[in-house]
Amino acid sequence: MESKVFFVSQAEDKKPDAEKDKINKIKEMGTVAIQEKGRNIHCLTIIGQIEGHLVLPPQNKTTKYEHVIPQLVAIEEDMSIDGLLLVLNTVGGDVEAGLAIAEMIASMSKPTVSLILGGGHSIGVPMAVSTRYSFIAPSATMTIHPLRLSGMVIGVPQTYEYFDRMQERVVDFVSKNSNISKENFRNLMLKTGELANDVGTILFGQEAVDHGIINEVGGLSNALKKLDSFIKETKTQAEGSENA
Repeated sequence: MESKVFFVSQAEDKKPDAEKDKINKIKEMGTVAIQEKGRNIHCLTIIGQIEGHLVLPPQNKTTKYEHVIPQLVAIEEDMSIDGLLLVLNTVGGDVEAGLAIAEMIASMSKPTVSLILGGGHSIGVPMAVSTRYSFIAPSATMTIHPLRLSGMVIGVPQTYEYFDRMQERVVDFVSKNSNISKENFRNLMLKTGELANDVGTILFGQEAVDHGIINEVGGLSNALKKLDSFIKETKTQAEGSENA
């Protein structure tokens, strides 16, 4: 088992246990709980490449699905957490792992908001639209392309059919969780001319909004304000149901 050593300064060592735990979470997992303004927001980052069933080389920056899924369960069950801020800067990765994370986020009862910074490419697209509301930075990009296979491929009709059905899962999820139709999303996937060695489409911030994939162009403050409004709305509805 890999061992990890944390170097904690004297100033950090004097901090309460809860504060030390927060520091270690930022270093280890890239997550942090924000407890200000009378609400508790959990920030979860999806960075680098989404790692699935195969372990990627150590030099790759990855997000491991076996780390993210338990966190999502904990966020959903933790009564002290009011909402989730999902921050993405990913090149994509394993389709099944990415869809599994996206499905879990989409099925959460707590308010969720996503923010794309840098890039939300490939399987990062379903993850970005899985939240209740989505933002993209003006300079951020999204690459939409057909699914790719690596490794040995058996050249029979069944392989193509399976591949096509997997791709349809992505198309269905994106269309159900955003304002783009299946047909338009497929057209973006199969567009020629924009990618040098492949088919697909590169969308910049405003273009992703114009196509109906992302809700709004904005940054961190916009995402936090929207999440705050969802949290207040949820609390108001809960108080109303209790008084009824």
